[in-house]
Amino acid sequence: MLSDQSTPVVRATLPAVGAAIGEITELFYAKLFDDRPELLRDLFNRGNQANGEQQKALAGSIAAFAGMLLEHPESRPDAMLARISHKHASLGITSDQYKLVHQHLLSAIGDVLGDAVTEEVAAAWDEVYWLMANALIACEAQLYLEAGTAEGETRRQMEIVERREETPDAVSFVLRRTDGSPAGSFRPGQYVSVQVQLPDGARQIRQYSLSRAPGGPQWRITVKRVRDGAGPEGEVSSWLHEHARAGDVLTVSAPFGDLVLPEGDGPLLLASAGIGTTPMLSMLDHLAAQGTSRPVIVVHADRTPADHAHREEQRRLVQALPDSQLHLWYEEPGDSAPQARAGQADVTALDLPEGLTAYLCGPLPFMRAVRGDLLRRGLPAQAIHYEVFGPDLWLGGE
Repeated sequence: MLSDQSTPVVRATLPAVGAAIGEITELFYAKLFDDRPELLRDLFNRGNQANGEQQKALAGSIAAFAGMLLEHPESRPDAMLARISHKHASLGITSDQYKLVHQHLLSAIGDVLGDAVTEEVAAAWDEVYWLMANALIACEAQLYLEAGTAEGETRRQMEIVERREETPDAVSFVLRRTDGSPAGSFRPGQYVSVQVQLPDGARQIRQYSLSRAPGGPQWRITVKRVRDGAGPEGEVSSWLHEHARAGDVLTVSAPFGDLVLPEGDGPLLLASAGIGTTPMLSMLDHLAAQGTSRPVIVVHADRTPADHAHREEQRRLVQALPDSQLHLWYEEPGDSAPQARAGQADVTALDLPEGLTAYLCGPLPFMRAVRGDLLRRGLPAQAIHYEVFGPDLWLGGE
């Protein structure tokens, strides 16, 4: 919690910092990469830097954290911290890097706000930063401990044992450890980071959901090729589609991610769109392997049936559950999916049981629409969980 002397200062300056936070974070990254260019080459997603999404995510998290310190001083924003710390651990972020971030972030605040940043203001925002940073460092230390690795050292070499074309734009890879040991356990819904060396020498990292249930000796990821958008995003997915073949070796992190199935027997809604089906497949596969009897409603939306990765596998897994439903929406259903509805997914048309817990994954417009419909149906916000493939622009949005 903020100290008594910093609380009024942060409260008074939050509007000014919040109004300028976009400019501050843009300048922060410029300073950071000027000082340490290898971070952009080998750690940060160059696509998200180019299209501005990473700057927006950082700005949102800082402003949201400061606001929570003021409005809810008795509690800690654990959901927000968990989401960030899982992503950081998958990237191998270490505690010493927070000092570097502190240096350039506080410098950027001073440059943007100028004379308004008095010693008192600088000290108050320094306190905000270290409250957030130390909380994340503690969360990440726990994640590294649970993964059984030293700080930042979660990567291992894994061989591709099978490559399968799922759709024209999605390919799955089955992975095994090169040392012959089991791939390792994970929780259904989690992801791994994959690092590849690109033609210009950069070692870019991206996260991909594990798309099978845990418990087997191998892992599977499914990669959708990103073909459009601003900047160089799609670098890693394109490289994997064009170059990765059975027998090749990839650098893969331990599993992380906080979108995981809860214990219990309450009803579930698993709603996805596009490649967002991958964490839901892991959950479905796990539920089927456990022989669960809990009610499960599965919703998926896609452009066409041919674009729906793992379509038949998803259908088989749903059929294996005794109390389950599958609802499909395609923008262009065609004749190959007569059971599907045309258009966008609409959960308002479904019979939703009491005590439902919802999991969402897909493009942000899809998740915003589904989440809004669920809230209007009376589902509590805390019962709706989501996974964003990329910087989380929802952080602190509650």
